[in-house]
Amino acid sequence: MSQAYLNGQYLPVEECRIPALDRGFIFGDAIYELIPVYSAQPFQLQAHLTRLQRSLAQVRISNPHSEYDWQQIISQLIANANLDQCSIYIQVTRGVAARDHAYPTAATPTVFAMVNPWPKQDEMMLSQGLSAVTVEDMRWNRCDIKVTSLLANVMMKQHAIDAQAHEAIFIRDNAVLEGSSTNVFVVSKEHVYTAPKNNLVLPGITRDVVVDLVHACNMPMHEEAVRMEDLINADEIWLTSSTKECLPVTQLNQQPVGNAQPGKLWHTVYTAFQALKSP
Repeated sequence: MSQAYLNGQYLPVEECRIPALDRGFIFGDAIYELIPVYSAQPFQLQAHLTRLQRSLAQVRISNPHSEYDWQQIISQLIANANLDQCSIYIQVTRGVAARDHAYPTAATPTVFAMVNPWPKQDEMMLSQGLSAVTVEDMRWNRCDIKVTSLLANVMMKQHAIDAQAHEAIFIRDNAVLEGSSTNVFVVSKEHVYTAPKNNLVLPGITRDVVVDLVHACNMPMHEEAVRMEDLINADEIWLTSSTKECLPVTQLNQQPVGNAQPGKLWHTVYTAFQALKSP
């Protein structure tokens, strides 16, 4: 059984019970975080807790715990699960209240967290790369908040799967934004590009790590608008996320990316990322 935490109690996830009138269930009125754990240590924990606080503040949910308390909850979950490599999913809802669109005047946030075993890395994804398709961005205008209401992302991920691809990349007004569950990097003439942080892009923690690694590897790094034509003509495309880390895309819209093999710049950054994970 997966280990979980719910409102002060540690218990198997299968035993968790949340009221039907919880606003996270009724409205998707909730935020979340997902933290990778390597060698029983949460990776980039401070950055994740900072983003958690930012998301809560943006939707006006009071943070139910101090940073120290969050650290203790996460450490206990890792110890209970007895896993060296896993991920911690955290969700905070506005709490239980009568159904009404307006924020309730008094509600206690619901805090849920669980441990997920780390998915085994698909060696074919590393050796052959992923496939992606581009889709029109139909999401709302606050994609920078890590909210649980992800139906548009879910629909576009399924669109990609139906097209026998791994990821859908959102395009809005000819601008390349991000994937349904990833940030996107483009390599052109040995320069690396990714969309700047704004209201249409999630400020990915792994994205920031990769940006720093690109700089550390002495590659030109640009956080600026990426156009659809830049994506189509890219020498390399990378996808980053807490669970995918940094993976290469070798096929876009059923067409090869570069030479249809994981690129040399990706190999350099991927190797540096693996070294960063080492205790």
